[in-house]
Amino acid sequence: MIYAFKGFIPVVHPSSYVHPQATVTGNVIIGKDVYIGPGAAIRGDWGGIVIEDGCNVQENCTIHMFPGITVTLQAGAHIGHGAIIHGAQVGRNCMVGMNAVLMDNVMLGAESIVGALTFIKADTVIPERSLVVGNPSRIVKQVSDDMIAWKTKGTQLYQSLPQSCHESLVACDALTEIPEDRPQQESLFQTWNEIKES
Repeated sequence: MIYAFKGFIPVVHPSSYVHPQATVTGNVIIGKDVYIGPGAAIRGDWGGIVIEDGCNVQENCTIHMFPGITVTLQAGAHIGHGAIIHGAQVGRNCMVGMNAVLMDNVMLGAESIVGALTFIKADTVIPERSLVVGNPSRIVKQVSDDMIAWKTKGTQLYQSLPQSCHESLVACDALTEIPEDRPQQESLFQTWNEIKES
């Protein structure tokens, strides 16, 4: 659902896909080829949210802030299932793991990777290409070229997902038994293999 708030109407590029069960409110700008999963809450009521081109915000994520703050997810940011971004800035081509929490005024440097369940306290500045884990968070090493290449290729799957959703995602009633001609998901595996090999 898309909601206007105090005169701010969310802006969503037509190449992006916001799932109908996600909620996008107020001062939110979503760029090209962005995927927003079901259950995501993107609340631009007290401040702004900018989600740049090629990002994905997966199921049950929350993006919000204290009053007067603008949250930015820079191009290619990958926000895993259930993560919370509260008043933080996420750098270009970062990956935030499942159920991680980034608190107010966190600055996550470009091409950093945040592990699942990591808690990054307010006002923390993370240098570029850092691997961050734990609660409380700590930097354990630098992200290698191989690690960021793997992350980038995985994000490419999500960058192709909006078009697939526009073309083929439809609400339906469940079947009561498995049909004999049930299709295989070979196309997805083929796409992943093509991305890995490119």
